[in-house]
Amino acid sequence: MAKRALITGVTGQDGSYLAEFLLSQGYTVIGMVRRSSTVNFERIAHIQDQLELVAGDLLDEVSLINILRDHRPDEVYNLAAQSFVQTSFSQPVLTGETTAMGVTRLLDAIRLVDPEIRFYQASSSEMFGKVLEVPQRESTPFYPRSPYGVAKVYGHWITVNYRESYGLHASSGILFNHESPRRGLEFVTRKVTHGVARIAHKLDDKLALGNLDSHRDWGYAADYVRAMWLMLQQDSPDDYVVSTGETHEVRELCRLAFEAAGLDWEQHVVIDDRFLRPAEVDLLVGDPSKAHSVLGWRPEVDFPGLVAMMVEADMDMVRKSLR
Repeated sequence: MAKRALITGVTGQDGSYLAEFLLSQGYTVIGMVRRSSTVNFERIAHIQDQLELVAGDLLDEVSLINILRDHRPDEVYNLAAQSFVQTSFSQPVLTGETTAMGVTRLLDAIRLVDPEIRFYQASSSEMFGKVLEVPQRESTPFYPRSPYGVAKVYGHWITVNYRESYGLHASSGILFNHESPRRGLEFVTRKVTHGVARIAHKLDDKLALGNLDSHRDWGYAADYVRAMWLMLQQDSPDDYVVSTGETHEVRELCRLAFEAAGLDWEQHVVIDDRFLRPAEVDLLVGDPSKAHSVLGWRPEVDFPGLVAMMVEADMDMVRKSLR
């Protein structure tokens, strides 16, 4: 029989790529979505007829229990969260309820319904925050610098706690920044590549950004979902840093993106204090050696290739919108 997987956050960037990947592996894929009058299925429209979509919410444990009982997944991938760092400063309580407590509700539902279900938690490099060592590895202490990072630390440790307390096959992937043409426009990578496309088509002239000196370890989202799956195929659960091991400045992102459209970034990028975080994270770069050696995972798309892919997709999108 085909394996069954439940993905929370299936309509997001990672959820859509993971759903594609699991379908290619022969899985039956159940996607959890919140009831809403404005649900956006754009990222999964091309595979929607292959998915079983069910209504549920990380704020409601009863809905999670019912989904697990009705659909009996072998694997659960918890990708749902309030996942925008900037928003977490203005909505810290909501971020805590979904990104932190939501993990507890889902783990507890698994414990109650079927402890044999294998569980993946989407942890984040934002947990390292004010980094205490470079590069960051699985043993690096956490020092989160945003309500989002704090909530992710809770989600990470409650996953460890349920693994050790109840023997669940529960693993966390500490994923560093992973981008794609499906990234939301509020994230800096997509904001830059979409801004480049608008400037190239004479719709805008300037692109306002925050801290250009921030360093990030950026990879391709479709590469990273393979690592999620590999974690749940291991005999024993564990935690893994998933990253490229390379760091790039926001200004390098700007340079590559504008060059891909034949433009000079310095003619168009301006600094806007509104986009500076109250507490900034300066240097995030992961050590993926454990994922390499244990999972056999390596990224296939490099940073220049990722930026070029995203610019090309946004140029195409803007071009079509003008027809």
